[in-house]
Amino acid sequence: MSTSRSTELIAHRRSETENPFVVAAAQLGGGWLDVEGRLDRAIDAAELAASHGASVIAYPECYLNGYPYWLSRTNGATFGDPLQKQAYRYYLETAVDVGGPQVRRLTELARDLEITLVMGLTERVLGTAYCTLLTIGGHGVAGHHRKLVPTHDERLVWGNGDGHGLRSHPAGGARIGSLNCWENWMPQARQAMYATGEDVHIGVWPGSVRLTGDITRFIALEGRVFSVAAGGLLRRDEVPADFPLAEQLLADLDEMPFDGGTAVAAPDGQWLIEPISGREGVVVAELDLGRIAEERLAFDPTGHYSRPDVLATHVDRVRRQAVTLLDEVPR
Repeated sequence: MSTSRSTELIAHRRSETENPFVVAAAQLGGGWLDVEGRLDRAIDAAELAASHGASVIAYPECYLNGYPYWLSRTNGATFGDPLQKQAYRYYLETAVDVGGPQVRRLTELARDLEITLVMGLTERVLGTAYCTLLTIGGHGVAGHHRKLVPTHDERLVWGNGDGHGLRSHPAGGARIGSLNCWENWMPQARQAMYATGEDVHIGVWPGSVRLTGDITRFIALEGRVFSVAAGGLLRRDEVPADFPLAEQLLADLDEMPFDGGTAVAAPDGQWLIEPISGREGVVVAELDLGRIAEERLAFDPTGHYSRPDVLATHVDRVRRQAVTLLDEVPR
């Protein structure tokens, strides 16, 4: 495991507007699958963001406990392989219960700092892991979204989510919405989020400048919203020695396989903060929300530039369960 690193401010975009909306994104690493260690870093980052006036801070995809990156590097689809079974067991045992102590601690943090947290985590439900995004305020979990479609090898360890979490939430005078990683490439998912009235769209990523460079600006232009990307870091020395496939991973990994990509774009698609690579810390941007209205003069994808009589999107936001138990009604 790596030694702890202090959290620093790595970028601060200031606005000349009188009362800006301040958003932060945490570009963090930490011991992979070390939930408590990463939670401590998340708390440090939130405190730093709050000290700069942030109403919201976003964290990378599955920051608690970590992205399942071993799959593509160790023949993860090998059926019945004992080490792959042990690796999944390890991963599942370090995953987070949404009703558990880590989320309670984050709720207390949000309340004490008066900040909203958009936290990526690996959620455990019985024997299944989900790629989950929680929106947490001082009163608890306001948003609970599970990734709609895990991408490629992720499907080996993550269950499919549903539309329950396709909602935006009020935070400090704005509405914020969020999606995981390649969900941000799904046109109907983006359209569903725009229709909720989001002012700030947050995309969370395991960490890649290559991935956040295009879609972050595109979302800003398409939705006429402020678009924030929160990307993570992963270093070789953050792989736990007791992970069943640690030896293979250490033989295969680059020094930094996840390099960040945290960025902020304005509603005209121009960068406020360009994607940042290789540095750990917190990005803060002061936003003039009035710019959204300016850019929607010409284009508003779910308003005057929509054609629901021709093109319609229907969103099912019912939480799906494997079994519905209907208890007998007492007579």
